[in-house]
Amino acid sequence: MPEVRPRFINAPAPKESLSNRTRESAPGNPVLSGWLLAVLSRLLAASTWLQKVLWKLNKFDQLKNLRELEGYSARYDGTVIPVNDKHDEPLPLLELPKPRNRRNANSYYTVADYHNEYLSHDLTPLDVTEYLLSLVTRVGKTSSKYSVAYLDVQPDIVRAAARASTERYKSGQPLSMLDGIPIAVKDEVNLKGHQRSLGSNLNFKDKLDATDWCVRKWEEAGAIIIGKTSMHELGLDTTNNNPTWGTPLNPHNENYYTGGSSGGSACTVTQGICPIALGVDGGGSIRIPSSCCGLYGLKPSQNRVSCYPAQDSPNTLAVCGPMSPSIDDLALAFRIMAQPCPDDPVNLLFPLSNSLEALKESATDKMYLGIDRDWVKLADPDVLDRFNAAVQYYVQIHGYETVDIKIPLQSENQKAFSLTILAETMSVLKPGQMSELQHANQLVLNVSGVHATAQDLIACARLRERAMRHLSWLWTQYPGMLLLTPTMPFAGLKVRKPSDVTDGYGAADPDTELRSMEFTCFGNWVGAPAITCPVGYTKDSLPIGIMALGEWGSEEQLIQFARKHEGFLEAEGVRRPMRDGNWIDVLAQAKKM
Repeated sequence: MPEVRPRFINAPAPKESLSNRTRESAPGNPVLSGWLLAVLSRLLAASTWLQKVLWKLNKFDQLKNLRELEGYSARYDGTVIPVNDKHDEPLPLLELPKPRNRRNANSYYTVADYHNEYLSHDLTPLDVTEYLLSLVTRVGKTSSKYSVAYLDVQPDIVRAAARASTERYKSGQPLSMLDGIPIAVKDEVNLKGHQRSLGSNLNFKDKLDATDWCVRKWEEAGAIIIGKTSMHELGLDTTNNNPTWGTPLNPHNENYYTGGSSGGSACTVTQGICPIALGVDGGGSIRIPSSCCGLYGLKPSQNRVSCYPAQDSPNTLAVCGPMSPSIDDLALAFRIMAQPCPDDPVNLLFPLSNSLEALKESATDKMYLGIDRDWVKLADPDVLDRFNAAVQYYVQIHGYETVDIKIPLQSENQKAFSLTILAETMSVLKPGQMSELQHANQLVLNVSGVHATAQDLIACARLRERAMRHLSWLWTQYPGMLLLTPTMPFAGLKVRKPSDVTDGYGAADPDTELRSMEFTCFGNWVGAPAITCPVGYTKDSLPIGIMALGEWGSEEQLIQFARKHEGFLEAEGVRRPMRDGNWIDVLAQAKKM
């Protein structure tokens, strides 16, 4: 049958948009840490001349002069919404597809394992909660290897939710398979009764003190929100190095960072504390830590998941999404959290995430994987080896057809993305707050966030329109195509020296940060959904990820792809951390209490 693209609201007109411009090399920003970082950040704050030198070093001043912008209007937001004309109804929560149990005794526990324990009354949600609180609650300013992943835990609130869930199981009336499941959420979202610092010393708590819609949906399904997790301050780096609150390290290899900025969420899931966590992704902040920690991570389409009533950021790039070692758990979490919010006028236009229509398998004559070979070759050899092996698996086992494509102006799009997200961050800060930030963030905002003019940002918006029109053209040629890349061009973000995470100054390596987002930030820039899947491990036990980016609103197609991908990992599945104490057997330990 002929393949037909879905219809969209706010869709970019298809137009092939190639360029013969050669790729730029890394700008050569200095790597800084310790007292030198502190001194330079203060010098930079006081010197407009030095700020402009670094502005030009990074070639931010050249975007507005790109000849490739001719003929393109400005697009300030990547939101594109599939037309919802099915008039379908949401499924009851207990009728959503059920996650499977863990595959073997060496696998992570899944939602199904918790649910079955509760149904059998061998454990209660309160038993599990009491054990987890003993691990994740900080004592004053002191943190453990488990509590360092958390910024705020409110035991009384958590226990109240656990008691209510326990009573529901006693009466045989759980609300859903998420009932009683411990879930952690990133400090970036609003959670009633909790702080919101965005990983800083500042207070960004909403005056309403209301829980964001997507988290409320989990709570209404019975989930127990254990607490708010650590993040890189303001989400402005990909390591999760945080001298203010402490830095969680990668449970697979503690010489490496978790990745960020949703690093606390990735860490606590990898440790086995929670089977699901919420991340927020503005340039890779779900997918990068998921890749670093060997998890599945979904960045939905722009505005696909509502954070109503939060209204403190213009936010044309970031979106909430789930992280989990189980694709089944991730799918359940997404379908519940992505229910359209009646008070969010843009999000309300999206189709239901939890209806029979939404869960239908996508039926196409051909399944395409689009690969920009020149782009993918920027990855390190060990990453590229796993990527190529996975592509071969998809083609030979699942019948995908590879298509050679081109994504033009990659460096320029990344630069425009960087200027845009930094300008959006600056808009959140009040006068005087810049000097209260960590040294690394003062440095980057004084270079890129302060000097962007209206002309620069309009040029960025025109470049976004160009990129989105090119993608629209590709999907016209190959309906349903998934764009495939490694998640990151290298495996893991190494802690350069121990003092980088202990001396209170932090660290800054702008060129490595930009390289870590090589493949991820494009999805935020164009508003399209993307998923990262674990694809293997290095000899140092560092996970490697592969990423698929789909057309706007194609989250279920990406989940189907990830489920097919499970077979590539063969019998082992997703690997738990191997070092003693870096993964906790929560169910066994809770039974001992």
